Amino acid sequence: MKRQDFFFCMGAVALFLPFFLFSDLFRWYQEVGRAHPYILAFCKFSLLATAGESLGLRLQKGRYNQPGFGLLPRAVIWGLLGVWIAAAMKVYAAGVPRFLEGLGFAGVVASMNEGLCWLKVIGAFGISLFMNTTFAPVFMTCHKITDAHILKHGGKVNALVTPIEFGNLMEELNWKVQWGFVFKKTIPLFWIPAHTVTFLLPPEWQVLFAAFLGVALGVLLSVAAEKQRR
Repeated sequence: MKRQDFFFCMGAVALFLPFFLFSDLFRWYQEVGRAHPYILAFCKFSLLATAGESLGLRLQKGRYNQPGFGLLPRAVIWGLLGVWIAAAMKVYAAGVPRFLEGLGFAGVVASMNEGLCWLKVIGAFGISLFMNTTFAPVFMTCHKITDAHILKHGGKVNALVTPIEFGNLMEELNWKVQWGFVFKKTIPLFWIPAHTVTFLLPPEWQVLFAAFLGVALGVLLSVAAEKQRR
């Protein structure tokens, strides 16, 4: 293990371990999440998803950062995307169980606030399925566009205030990779099962589990970005 890997691992331990060791800290985290869910979502994704992309760069290039990568603009963009994700999760979690009840799965809405049961599994899977087949492709494409925009501006902070050329950047995307890897493989094989587990967890653990998924999200999309650049 190289020194940079040691510091990365120690940083991850220092970030998560206190929440397991100090119950008061975890309760404070829950209170902040209830009072300011979107501020917390911004902070969580700006930190963890960016760390995930840095980890993806480490796997691809052997380092966590490089000229033009743009850690700061990536963190800001991920924070904004995190707010969008948090809002989408609330919308789908509220609406899909009611849709399932309309299909004949009576009791799904109530089961989402209860312990583990088959109705809750059906509800969690339904939420994940709908979210990942409607919202996720749009979100992932938007992320690719913002990623290309940051790289186009050399990772500089002015990328955050420069208008994004959506049309040109969409034409430059490798849609074979976007479909063949990002949509076709990661959504059914990883994201649908992962988010099913997310919505099965008690609310106080969903946020923490989503934090770990934020790292995985950054890694997967970073790998996809490298495939597209090839």
